[in-house]
Amino acid sequence: MQIFIGTAGISHNTVFLISQIGSQVATRFAQGLEPLGIRPAHFDVLVQISRSEGQSQQRLAELVGVHRNVMVGLIDDLERRELVERRSHPEDRRAHAIHLAGAAFELLSRAELVAEECEASLFAGIDPAEHDHLREVLQRIARHVGLTPSLQHVHA
Repeated sequence: MQIFIGTAGISHNTVFLISQIGSQVATRFAQGLEPLGIRPAHFDVLVQISRSEGQSQQRLAELVGVHRNVMVGLIDDLERRELVERRSHPEDRRAHAIHLAGAAFELLSRAELVAEECEASLFAGIDPAEHDHLREVLQRIARHVGLTPSLQHVHA
């Protein structure tokens, strides 16, 4: 199979550019969160819990877009750090309701600052109207490719 990028070169291939930018941004965000002792997946889970406490692990797995076994590991990590607590689910005795613990509120505020700093750094020198337009286009693409709901509406 022959792959043809064309005479314009690889820098004009949108998929390649998005993948390179995504990789770079993901690395920077993970490095920013590292001093807080969490990874981007932990941040996503904490944000989801903060939006609606008491959700089951299964529901959180659906929102974040990971297998339920992966979610168990993420919740275990957060629980060990005393950032979340499992409580009996009021409607399903087989499930746990996940709630933020006291330390999570400060950590989540610090993590949100890291996210804001990453975004500010990425879009420095970009007109705010262009930034808004790009976000709208990326959200449409996210919906089109079936990206998990939690990531589609981070700025909504």
